[in-house]
Amino acid sequence: MHISWLGSTSIKLQTKSFDEDVVIAIDPYRPAAGNFPRSMSPQIALFTRGQEGAVTLTGSPFVLDTPGECDSKGILVTAVPGEVPGRTMLRIDAEQLSLAHLGSTAKPLTEAQREVLSDVDILFVPVGGKDCYDAEAAVKTVNDLEPRVVIPVAYQSESDPEAATVDAFLKEMGASGAAREAKVIIKKKDLPTEETQVIVLTKE
Repeated sequence: MHISWLGSTSIKLQTKSFDEDVVIAIDPYRPAAGNFPRSMSPQIALFTRGQEGAVTLTGSPFVLDTPGECDSKGILVTAVPGEVPGRTMLRIDAEQLSLAHLGSTAKPLTEAQREVLSDVDILFVPVGGKDCYDAEAAVKTVNDLEPRVVIPVAYQSESDPEAATVDAFLKEMGASGAAREAKVIIKKKDLPTEETQVIVLTKE
């Protein structure tokens, strides 16, 4: 699975299902500033804050922006209600990997959210402290869910200059030396078996 970060909470996943390449766009919202695709052509588009402000989605993607569970192209997506009405958190099961995306949240997880989002391989957690977790709260959530890999999102970039940098989160995680990567490829067999691995993506 190829994973890249487009800024804020936006993630692009490229995965295979039934020998077909599938692009999943999570939170493809048009930012107020900075570079972002003017349009995208995913097979699956997932939203944690509704579709308002999204970029143009060409083709005929499967779209999920409300709580529920569905299977599209052999990829299982579960959306659980977020901290306020109209928001969701996501679990994606694809390519023998499980991923959780918390969207933009600032509150501790509820028991119902934990039931869906725990025991995942990869966690996307917001860390920028602007309408979402600060470093300390983000680490508490990581420790709560115990993913095998954690990828911070919603930290400072040219499209979100007022957010905190990722550095405080890395320090809290004991991962200040984590390398910055433009894109990462993760396979089930390469997942860490003991300590949680932190991967820092630079904005695409």
